[in-house]
Amino acid sequence: MKIFSPHLLVFFFLFIVVRSSPEYTRPDPRPLILRQHDRSDSDPQQVHISLAGKDYMRVSWITSDKKVESKVEYGKTTGKYDASATGESTSYRYFFYKSGKIHHVKIGPLEHNTTYYYMCGGYGPEFTLRTPPSAFPVEFTVAGDLGQTEWTESTLTHIGAKDYDVLLLPGDLSYADLHQPLWDSFGRLVQPYTSTRPWMVTQGNHEVETFPIIYPHGFKAYNARWLMPHQESGSKSNLYYSFDVAGAHIIMLGSYTDFDSNSDQYNWLQADLASVDRTKTPWVFVLIHAPWYNSNLAHRGEGESMRKAMEQILYKARVDVIFAGHVHAYERFTRVYDNKADQCGPVHVTIGDGGNREGLAMLFENPSPSISLYREPSFGHGRLRVFNSTHAQWSWQRNNDSDSVTGDEIWLESLSSSSVCKQPKVSPKSLNDEL
Repeated sequence: MKIFSPHLLVFFFLFIVVRSSPEYTRPDPRPLILRQHDRSDSDPQQVHISLAGKDYMRVSWITSDKKVESKVEYGKTTGKYDASATGESTSYRYFFYKSGKIHHVKIGPLEHNTTYYYMCGGYGPEFTLRTPPSAFPVEFTVAGDLGQTEWTESTLTHIGAKDYDVLLLPGDLSYADLHQPLWDSFGRLVQPYTSTRPWMVTQGNHEVETFPIIYPHGFKAYNARWLMPHQESGSKSNLYYSFDVAGAHIIMLGSYTDFDSNSDQYNWLQADLASVDRTKTPWVFVLIHAPWYNSNLAHRGEGESMRKAMEQILYKARVDVIFAGHVHAYERFTRVYDNKADQCGPVHVTIGDGGNREGLAMLFENPSPSISLYREPSFGHGRLRVFNSTHAQWSWQRNNDSDSVTGDEIWLESLSSSSVCKQPKVSPKSLNDEL
């Protein structure tokens, strides 16, 4: 008589390997959520806002009615709009799918740390947004690999329960994976959050959506729907760009577009880093999708070629933190450079645990490498509170049913304030010559 089946033995093995604390029970998978549009064809749906250059924001939304004007009316008093702006619109086809009219309208100049009320296209409800502050303190929420499951909804609820200024998303948004109506469903799911605070995103592998011969270039839906400030930051591509918030410079890089030393992205990154004045923006944060450092057994080595191409220039620029997604778990490394602990290197954080439909990446290498300081395969999100030019606090919030629990927390000191790690003065040309 068998007491344990092979499947049961595997379960117990996985439980022992990945269990992080005796009081925590690993969550079960949760089903997909599909959101429908239940208003008129003229009413805005999938409304999201993003930063669009100094003192400006971009309002994006979709209508089924193609006659709706790409126009946003806004003001600082509810129901009273003393300013308006018109923008552009686009749409796209993907096999038999045809998108609605995708509107992008840039509004401003706007005052910092101010609430605005706005309407999209002259139809539907009034929305409310708040602009980020012009100076410290400032708070970022970081969530990767969201998808649209009930765990996604849990993550969003925890995110919305506490205030923040800007959300940063290191790739993998809707998990549409060629099935375009899932892009629409995702936009409706996140609208209560994306319409009130700017969401700044970069692409992941699930945004590529190539198809041989017919759609060989990829990112058709992503580029049409999630227009980011690449032109405002001198980038030729919506797949990589940068922006400033208060005293922080944030760089969004593309893991799935060319990044070698001859690429446009590499050259743009050099110029962007050289333009950063650390006396004005003492903090520099970078987001990628595929992590450069990873002790999980999932996606091993997938960010290595990008690390070899770009790590040195980010190290020389004294980047403070690099956030990644892709691996469906949380992991935080010490300051590191070239696979070794380095007090002048960036902290690497993997936070690909927003709530995707593929589940968690449960297995890590054992023993843990010395540079990996905390790791756990649980759903959650991160909070980055930058208090001043020298100190910030990072925390990872684990989703635990209806509660959000702090699972990991550290204080960060900016490298620009470190006498040991004083940033070398390197021009893009001289840096290229060194490499």
